[in-house]
Amino acid sequence: MKERIKRITDFLGLKRSIVGLLAMVVLLGMGERMAERFLPIYIMALGGGAIAIGILSGLTNLLGALYSFPGGYLADRIGTKRSLLVFNAMAIGGYLIVIAVPSWQAVIIGSILFLSWTAISLPATMGLVSQVLPKNKRTMGVTLHSLVRRFPMALGPVIGGFFITFWGEREGVRYAFICALALAAVSAIAQQVLIEDSGKKNEATAGPFSMFALMSPALKRLLIADILIRFCEQIPAAFVVVWCMKAITHPVSAVRFGVLTSVEMATAILIYIPVAYFADKGSKKPFVVMTFVFFTLFPVTLWLSHSFVPLIFAFVIRGLKEFGEPTRKALIMDLAPENRKAAMFGTYYLLRDVVVTVGAFGGALLWNIGPAVNLFTAFAFGCAGTIWFALKGSDLSAEQRAAAGAS
Repeated sequence: MKERIKRITDFLGLKRSIVGLLAMVVLLGMGERMAERFLPIYIMALGGGAIAIGILSGLTNLLGALYSFPGGYLADRIGTKRSLLVFNAMAIGGYLIVIAVPSWQAVIIGSILFLSWTAISLPATMGLVSQVLPKNKRTMGVTLHSLVRRFPMALGPVIGGFFITFWGEREGVRYAFICALALAAVSAIAQQVLIEDSGKKNEATAGPFSMFALMSPALKRLLIADILIRFCEQIPAAFVVVWCMKAITHPVSAVRFGVLTSVEMATAILIYIPVAYFADKGSKKPFVVMTFVFFTLFPVTLWLSHSFVPLIFAFVIRGLKEFGEPTRKALIMDLAPENRKAAMFGTYYLLRDVVVTVGAFGGALLWNIGPAVNLFTAFAFGCAGTIWFALKGSDLSAEQRAAAGAS
């Protein structure tokens, strides 16, 4: 029995620090998703309109960009364990603001802190995976991180939907933030107990421009494709819940929207481990291309869905967009310099999300023109990104072959 458990843990790369990381992801993610998924509805209930929702969507991407590099830089300077504690405290501060002041302006201000969690901590978590696991287990480690994230992403909106059903759109979301605050506090304790501090500090660079100079051509080509695909994702992102609960012929309830989110996450969970196993064995490019295809299909599928049953199919497509997402993150780490992975990861996301912020803000303007304009513009960007990477993209093995030929 012990031997079987050891084989499973070795296969999955479940070392103590990884277990601590996963516990943190579940606790913080559950609280975050109970409330964050319904933020556009909450803003509308507090008197905000489409422009306020667009500001929130744009801030999500802008903060993701601005926080990514300092997140990686801080992780390289003070270590993963200490940096994660700092990031956790920021999220707690954001929750306190939203709980204390029930206005849409306070939501925007608080979001500057609690929306930072994923963006600012991602370089540190990816750096931790690189430190703890060998190269042939990194895709599995990133996949396990992504898979476990989907459990709170699936369950959180369902619970949040029940909160809204029982207490209304205003108080229900506010109570969800109170739960998020409590779970974040527990997460801070868990991560400090379980994550081991290696004491290793990587060399941190002076700024993102010097890191960009170290970026390989293959990583730059991936970055271009990723930017186009994120335009496809972010142009309609904040309005998906509005489409489902307000705009379509047969709108769905908050609980049913939570169920749709669960369908999306369950789909992603089912494909993660098999894809990770095969991606670690060979070329990562086909898996990344497939995930870009599903990103592209979602806006059109959503446009065709005007009741609950067709929306289930649309959200299955949305779940399938995670087909190669962990593989893409593992590819970024593969192509990054070995001693500066957190900083390079943060630089990549800084450059990507600064540009994509334009699409997130522009999504509100396109939505005001019409949902069709918003969704089909997103589809066009998805087509461009998928075709670019299919023609120009490469992975680590291709880079190694090119280097060997040059020498």
